[in-house]
Amino acid sequence: MMDTTTAVPQVNLLFEVSWEVCNKIGGIYTVLSTKAKTLQKLYPDKVIFIGPDVWTSDSPSPWFTECKVDGLTEWASSAKLPDGVAVRVGRWEVPGRPIAVLVKFDGMYAVKDEFYGEMWNRFGVDSLHAYGDYDEGCAFAHASGIVIESIIASGYGANLTPTGRISRKNPTRIIAHFDEWTTGMGLLYVKWKLPQVATVFTTHATSIGRSICGNNKPLYDYMKGYNGDQMARELNMEAKHSLEKQAAHAADVFTTVSDITATECEQLLERRPDVVTPNGFEKNFVPSAAKLPAARRQARDRMLTAASALTGKRMDDNTFIVISSGRCEYRNKGLDVFLDVCDRLRHLDTCRNVVAFVMVPAWSKEAREDLKARMSTMNDTPFVNDESPLADPVLTHWLNNPDSDAVNCRIHQLGFANPDGRVTVIYVPCYLNGTDGVFNLSYYDLLPGADATVFPSYYEPWGYTPLESVAFGVPTVTTSLSGFGQWALKTSENYFDECGVNVIGRGDSNYSNVVENIAHSIQYLTCASEKDIKKIHKAAMQTASEAAWAKFMRYYDEAYHLALEKAAKRMEQSKNI
Repeated sequence: MMDTTTAVPQVNLLFEVSWEVCNKIGGIYTVLSTKAKTLQKLYPDKVIFIGPDVWTSDSPSPWFTECKVDGLTEWASSAKLPDGVAVRVGRWEVPGRPIAVLVKFDGMYAVKDEFYGEMWNRFGVDSLHAYGDYDEGCAFAHASGIVIESIIASGYGANLTPTGRISRKNPTRIIAHFDEWTTGMGLLYVKWKLPQVATVFTTHATSIGRSICGNNKPLYDYMKGYNGDQMARELNMEAKHSLEKQAAHAADVFTTVSDITATECEQLLERRPDVVTPNGFEKNFVPSAAKLPAARRQARDRMLTAASALTGKRMDDNTFIVISSGRCEYRNKGLDVFLDVCDRLRHLDTCRNVVAFVMVPAWSKEAREDLKARMSTMNDTPFVNDESPLADPVLTHWLNNPDSDAVNCRIHQLGFANPDGRVTVIYVPCYLNGTDGVFNLSYYDLLPGADATVFPSYYEPWGYTPLESVAFGVPTVTTSLSGFGQWALKTSENYFDECGVNVIGRGDSNYSNVVENIAHSIQYLTCASEKDIKKIHKAAMQTASEAAWAKFMRYYDEAYHLALEKAAKRMEQSKNI
């Protein structure tokens, strides 16, 4: 059989620019921070991650260590950067410890109007209707482009001439990779100033596609009828959409993370991605097989103690724990579906009582003191099963906006504030970073305690949460509208015991069927035998192994090869003019 494995391209320098470098906000942080180890192995210290320096001495980044990096530290000390632009050089404290450069970009605001005009004239980016975080993202991206230009001009990196110019004898083979619309201006700056540099642009989710879904419009049934420019005007997204679209068209290589988002890009951005680069991950946060049972016991004890304290009903270890988590996007992440699944489970013959946790950060005020006190008492004395429930027994943390929080309102509307013990729903509206005040465990510390997870997303370009779940051996239910779900359907049979995943077909017109099918999937798991559970656990972990970065990096190899070829061809053509 012919070997179709993509060869690792020769790269002298690889920049990757993102707002989430050393800045943990969402899923892109997971993408980059887990990919870093594999990139560092392929290109030792030839990878430079560039992120925003939004930190202060009183509140430093916990993921960045400023330290000496040979050659780059010397550049930073002598670099002539614009007023209000400064850099710090060091390491990103993730596996692989790649080089990171944090960029202060305040000085770019003073020249933004002139720069926006230049980008309009050169690339047609319409910044006229900008608002919100547009200026901040563009200021960072602009400064990042200048930093890349300065580093290349310094001659930093293997086989570079002092000016960073390309030649037949000494090719630069430099790649600048930009993630999301927030870095688009940086890519355009590099295209303008550094034609010898190969550019890659990745959209992890189109701004206009997310906005269409966020405004409760049907995306999929009407996909072929949508015009991205028209919808941007209708939804007041003109500036972001324009920037994202022009960056996608200007890049040597345009990528996205799943086939479903590739179709979205083709329709709304009017360019089909050259390569689909699915998101892998590293298992470094997963306990070893020897430690996993203890981690599971600790997590279950903490979650069941909290549930018992809230409801006043003792929940034994046979209780079935199901979790949904992620970004707090009520419709896009399928939180509406999950709550309706919980309601449907009340009417099914489950073999175990169910506790469902909704773990999404919202506008939380503080951990509940009454809950903390009761949990503390339960740790000291046997719990009496006839305790009265606490007030509002569905919340672990008080909310600032309980009457306008969609999750909280739906939980109460469905009557879960009156616990009956059969199906209990608990809302955890805070970041689970180990210091939340109730669990005091991170999300990854709690995840192994679950018996199942459900992520019934409507808009999910990839979907790290179900992938993380199977990495811990926890079976998961997701939908065909997620990139991960589509990947799972292509790579294995759609049964729990085959892959640990059940992908439910979802569209714009089958909400009730989705709820029903997921509810029956959970019912099945509550009745699974110990033998079946072990088989499902093993299958789930095997699926996670198939999604390791070591296996997915070949898609990036393909993208980098293509980008370098286009840059070399461009420079060759420029010599002949």
